Amino acid sequence: MISIRTAARSAPRFLTKAVRPAARTATLFSTQPAAARAAVRQASAAFSTSVLRRAPAGEVDEELSAKLGSEIEYENDVKENEPLPASIKDFLENGPFEIQDVPGKEEVTLTRTFGSEKITIKFSIADLQNYDPDMFDEDSALGEEDVDAARNNEDTNAEEDGEGDHADAAVPCRLTVIVEKPGQAGALNIEATAQDGSIIVDNLYYFADKALAYGESGEAAHKAQGVYAGPPFGSLDEDLQILMERFLEERGVTQALAVFVPDYMDVKEQKEYLSWLEGLKKFIDA
Repeated sequence: MISIRTAARSAPRFLTKAVRPAARTATLFSTQPAAARAAVRQASAAFSTSVLRRAPAGEVDEELSAKLGSEIEYENDVKENEPLPASIKDFLENGPFEIQDVPGKEEVTLTRTFGSEKITIKFSIADLQNYDPDMFDEDSALGEEDVDAARNNEDTNAEEDGEGDHADAAVPCRLTVIVEKPGQAGALNIEATAQDGSIIVDNLYYFADKALAYGESGEAAHKAQGVYAGPPFGSLDEDLQILMERFLEERGVTQALAVFVPDYMDVKEQKEYLSWLEGLKKFIDA
């Protein structure tokens, strides 16, 4: 779900600009002889340079710092009034995964052992930052009459269900699940999407070299692109797809994970945004 603070931050904000008097330099030059104009230009250039060199800060610095301060105050107020989702607390306290979340980094990693296997799950807040609910708006594919009819139906359904349009839109969160076995040089790499409390498997790869499954280096990512790692998951036998989904579920890729990831992404993105604001204000104020 998109949080209230995320929606509020994405709303348009308009900047007011001070109106400055128009320069009269052109008029001054046009009524003076060439020699006088040259002298004025030279004096003006010297004056302007000296003023810029002596100026301790730009004209907008103070206003920008104040604006950043108000943004920081707003984010702190929202953080205090918006409790940590129960899904996060329950997953971290009762789930089998350990979390690695480095401040300042977009990617989050979950790890666990399942028997002798090592399970690694990666996701990134970049999905939340790049999410555009309008991309899923079907109005662009409809005619004007169809649009009006569709919107009327949406309004009716929203009133009946007590839900809005984009305010309750679920953000699709991409997951990379890597399964390693001891003594095996290869590894599985599963691409999935967590959305609406469900896990949808998009692609299933097997790499003979586990380094390609992680693709952490540019060389490994490049090699992985040229390796045949299997057909599209949706083209596999239906029973094989079901068994693979059960395989992942046994290893912790469950509905609880599907609920946890979007909630955690939202909380982390807000932390990173607040830290970014504070760092930016510190730089402007220096």
